[in-house]
Amino acid sequence: MSKKTIILGSVLLALLGVSSVGISQVTNQNKKDLYSQVEIFSYALTTVQSEYVDEKSPQELIYGALRGMLSSLDPHSQFMDPDEYKDLKTETEGKFGGLGVEITLKDNLLTVIAPVEDTPAWRAGIKAGDRIVKIDHQVTRDMTLDDAVKKLRGDPGSKVIITILREKEDLVKDFVITREIIHVDDIKDPHTIGDHIGYVRLTEFRENSYNELHQALAKLKTQGADSLILDLRNNPGGLLDVATRIAEDFLPAGKTIVSTKGRHSSEDTIAKSENDGGDYLDWPMVVMINEGSASGSEIVAGALRDNKRAVLVGVKSFGKGSVQSVIPLPDGSGLRLTTAKYFTPSGVCINGIGITPDVVVDANEAKADQDNDNNKVSKEKNEDVDTIFSDLENKEKENKVLSVEDKKQRDLEKKDQEDVQLQSAINVIKGIKIYRKFQQK
Repeated sequence: MSKKTIILGSVLLALLGVSSVGISQVTNQNKKDLYSQVEIFSYALTTVQSEYVDEKSPQELIYGALRGMLSSLDPHSQFMDPDEYKDLKTETEGKFGGLGVEITLKDNLLTVIAPVEDTPAWRAGIKAGDRIVKIDHQVTRDMTLDDAVKKLRGDPGSKVIITILREKEDLVKDFVITREIIHVDDIKDPHTIGDHIGYVRLTEFRENSYNELHQALAKLKTQGADSLILDLRNNPGGLLDVATRIAEDFLPAGKTIVSTKGRHSSEDTIAKSENDGGDYLDWPMVVMINEGSASGSEIVAGALRDNKRAVLVGVKSFGKGSVQSVIPLPDGSGLRLTTAKYFTPSGVCINGIGITPDVVVDANEAKADQDNDNNKVSKEKNEDVDTIFSDLENKEKENKVLSVEDKKQRDLEKKDQEDVQLQSAINVIKGIKIYRKFQQK
């Protein structure tokens, strides 16, 4: 082996972070295999550097090799150069550039986990489960997740065309979306519904999510709430420790929240609640999930359902049951590496399977039925022209009288009434309350 090959091989080992600690966890035979393969790799590296038609820097070659290595593992592992690593840290703080959509590779197809509410992707009509088959007319068949993310992101104000395949509707459609700086609000629409039912929507699990949820719950309690609907629909996950802390708030001490199993038994963990009492342990509770609920959402939903603490309402969740660790590298780059799979308290790994709720309510089917009923009512009203103009005049008068806050409250109530899954959740909460009264007699 040439001197140049030896040096490059040593550089490669340093960049890969191969330490005595890491190597001690593999057998002697595996060590020999590792070094023999590194020798082959370093030979290929020197050949490319000296013979490729265009001159490439060592960093370009090493970064390219790392991208290939990580992308060959699974859809969620990736290498990040210093800029991408910086972007990742920005994402967990709630502000980043792009369309506002979480994506993954599922069945080797670029798939939307969930659009983030009130972002360009959400407003354009992108849905959880949509397959992205083209980006700016480029087919995504052999595109890595990392490359797709790069193409979807860009300068605020710039446009991108994405072609969506929506299998359930047998639809292929182009969406022209303008990029924005995305600011994520973790908590949406905390308010009380009739019969002292608190409602709060959690959009992602980020650094401040735990504190913001607590503030929302405290506000609901002052408004007289004594039960809770936690809406995790289209919540794609986020930070594992935040999801665990949130589930813990609703579970008594000693209850299992989630367990993780990695390659080495020493890395296996079981998270148990250490809650020594709180304001919300006795609240009747429903958790809402759908096909856009993934990762941290599934941890919370699985923990509360398996411990018989909450009833799940909605449709089957996404099914992302793997844990990614973010590992910084010395030059400011980093690895996002799948290091474990997580299991619900009942011992089920939902990776690729998802969680089926206790009460299944398909929003699309229910909305179609509702639209049919509304069309019948509208048809009957259309027969009376005077009624139409009378209704219009009454609405205009009402709008003039109402304050901004009143209009906001009215719109929120209308939104609640039109949400068929939420109405089912409300009925479940009412049923739990009635059952508890029977038990007390």
